[in-house]
Amino acid sequence: MAETPEKVLSFSNELLQKAKPAAQKEFEELESYAKKLDRIDQLQKWDGAYYAEKLKKERFNLDQEILKPYFKLENVIDGVFTVASKLYDLQFKEVFDIDTYHPDVKTYSVSDIDNNFIAVFYADFHPRKGKRNGAWMTSYKPQQIKNRINERPHVSIVCNFTKPTNTKPSLLTFNEVTTLFHEFGHALHGMLANTTYNSLSGTSVSWDFVELPSQVLENWCYEKEALELFAKHYETGETIPMEYVTKIKESASFHEGMQTLRQLSFGLLDMSWHSQDPSKISSVKEFENNAFSETKLYPDVKENCMSTAFSHIFQGGYSAGYYSYKWAEVLDADAFEYFLEKGIFNKEVATKFKENILSKGGTEKPMDLYKRFRGKEPKPDALLRRAGLL
Repeated sequence: MAETPEKVLSFSNELLQKAKPAAQKEFEELESYAKKLDRIDQLQKWDGAYYAEKLKKERFNLDQEILKPYFKLENVIDGVFTVASKLYDLQFKEVFDIDTYHPDVKTYSVSDIDNNFIAVFYADFHPRKGKRNGAWMTSYKPQQIKNRINERPHVSIVCNFTKPTNTKPSLLTFNEVTTLFHEFGHALHGMLANTTYNSLSGTSVSWDFVELPSQVLENWCYEKEALELFAKHYETGETIPMEYVTKIKESASFHEGMQTLRQLSFGLLDMSWHSQDPSKISSVKEFENNAFSETKLYPDVKENCMSTAFSHIFQGGYSAGYYSYKWAEVLDADAFEYFLEKGIFNKEVATKFKENILSKGGTEKPMDLYKRFRGKEPKPDALLRRAGLL
């Protein structure tokens, strides 16, 4: 979607310029906190996560264990289905006559409000022996139009949430709730596909565009209007208290300046390696330090060299593409700001997103699709506002 290395570097440097003052302020505050707490001389890279977690807990007093009773898995599933129904007029009905690869897998028939068949949706939520960690979306059968028949897709999401017991249901952390919404956003991209060729259908889009549908759906997890649909205590039925919702939103941007600089440093290192002739490089460490020079907060560690372990950009498919994480964040923040302006369940905006983003796959240039949805090119301002960096 970015099309040229120059545009990637321009985008990265613009974000860097705007995020760096906040990142430096956050770092100084964290270092001061660590020195005051434990009288350490210098905050090092290996100290950061420890002190940041202590400071976050002290500042927001938000314990994940307090939130979990409000996120019973079945309620969250109903919640994400309700959000999809309100936005895109979809109906989800659990069915039991579709073959699966394991008894844990749930299957759903998806239709529109006129009962037209849209997709088969599979959900595999729990860990088991032989199943890999993490969460992902996949397509068993992509959508395509063949012999004048619109063949509808079979789409799956896979997660690893704690299994229920005889006395307690599966209760999710808030991070797991956003993970479920994220993967379901990918699933909607697959289920609502409407293109001729399966090679351009659903999530078969540019690498820096594919995370827009998934990341944008995470935003509903932070909104009172959406949380009230499903965040109910599994024993009392009480809706999640507003003070918790406020703390969730406030803590979401904690140390966002430092996190932004960290992601930008990885993207700039990636572009440094993959956008020039490396034959004259005599020191990997020196080359890396030069790439990190504008994003550096912690003291350098002489023995450490990230490039030699950065598998994402050498064997993980992200060569010259690591910037796409931040690029997609800009898209999702800009897109969701449109929803916020009109209402998070506004049908006009949802229909535009469905018709111009979710259904089109890779049939057109993503920037053209985005501008048709939003009416303009994305700018980082919405992301900076959401992250508290403006």
